Amino acid sequence: MPIQFVATSRLPTAFGEFKISVFQDPDTGEEHVALSKGLELPPNEPVLVRVHSECLTGDAFASLKCDCGPQLQATQRLIHEAGQGVILYLRQEGRGIGLTNKIRAYALQDQGHDTVDANLMLNLPADARTYEMCNIMLEHLQVKQVKLITNNPLKIQALTEQGIDVVGRVPLTVGLNPFNEQYLKTKHERMSHLYDTDDF
Repeated sequence: MPIQFVATSRLPTAFGEFKISVFQDPDTGEEHVALSKGLELPPNEPVLVRVHSECLTGDAFASLKCDCGPQLQATQRLIHEAGQGVILYLRQEGRGIGLTNKIRAYALQDQGHDTVDANLMLNLPADARTYEMCNIMLEHLQVKQVKLITNNPLKIQALTEQGIDVVGRVPLTVGLNPFNEQYLKTKHERMSHLYDTDDF
């Protein structure tokens, strides 16, 4: 059974006012969130959209081991300035392997393994995320076309396979620091993420 819309509310934030809508998978109880702005009327042009997978360490604890928190905040700011957009916040911690396994993978990274090898050493996929919920969430918001805020071309492919009309990509390179430099290099070199190598 597909995920279902539950409720929506105003959400004032440090980056302006948004609407927050929650969707729930009735089979698993998993909850996903759409943070939206400027969609009071059905949009007649492509909408800025970021599909952001949950990252407790980066989003909530300001971890410097990744760029997730800065990406989320930069997207909120970008959407607020544009006056319209959506963040689909998917509860897929650690690229879908869950918090416990993510920290286990972190421990292996502390020993010198990169983010891909750490997952594989735990007999887990490098990326276990799925995106079937995105189409349902965007349909509820009446978003027909998206300009995807991402550095990951495989995400564009995944959304297109779900029937989402991705008409453009908006790059987002923020949050680079000495603690996540190797992590970002690994995403660029082994996971096809599109970063400007001059940034490293």
